[in-house]
Amino acid sequence: MEFIKREKDINDAKLLSPLVWAYIGDSVYELFIRTKLTNNSNAKPHKLHIESIKYVKAKSQAEILKRISNKLNEEEKDIVRRGRNTENHHIAKNANVADYTQSTAFEALIGYLYLTKQDNRLEEILNMCID
Repeated sequence: MEFIKREKDINDAKLLSPLVWAYIGDSVYELFIRTKLTNNSNAKPHKLHIESIKYVKAKSQAEILKRISNKLNEEEKDIVRRGRNTENHHIAKNANVADYTQSTAFEALIGYLYLTKQDNRLEEILNMCID
């Protein structure tokens, strides 16, 4: 994602709230999924949207995090823990609390890797999500 300039210093990005990491991570992950689906299909936008929901909904993200957690290093596990434990005043619309906190943790990890410019590791983890 070279076209998107990340101006925050890496050390500044590390000090952001886990909810900010999750905010960015949500967008990065959704763009990744939408791009993958678009590259691998000639479907119309509505069909692409329906397919993308299977990946980006809280329950799916919680399952992905569970599946990849043993492949995370200690720093990444700490980011996940911080994302999961951060107090979020948002009420999940279509998810239970457990799935929602796990999906927030997953999105925090994606956002953290993106903001700290760990692009190779981000790509590895994103590719684990769709395997």
